[in-house]
Amino acid sequence: MTKIEAIIKPFKLDDVKEALSKIGVQGMTITEVKGFGRQKGHAELYRGAEYIVDFIPKIKIEIVASDALVSEIIGIIQKTAKTGKIGDGKIFVYKIDEVIRIRTGEKGEAAL
Repeated sequence: MTKIEAIIKPFKLDDVKEALSKIGVQGMTITEVKGFGRQKGHAELYRGAEYIVDFIPKIKIEIVASDALVSEIIGIIQKTAKTGKIGDGKIFVYKIDEVIRIRTGEKGEAAL
């Protein structure tokens, strides 16, 4: 089992979610996050005064999937979340040792 964590632009969430549900991804966790990468934020104008926005709003998607689906999920996220502009995000991939469904006690892939 593998955990895929993707940081994407907020307006791409619906497209990514829809594309992943088409291949059978049944569960994901979405978190609104803020951060910055190489772009180091940007300047904005508010009532004539310029100020620096250090942390850019992003969406973090977390998915735990069977190893057989991982490359397909990563490919879909890359294709769907890409705008070609700076700040498109990142994908992190982690190995998962164990999953346990609290309600039933199921373990491993059966718990997904």
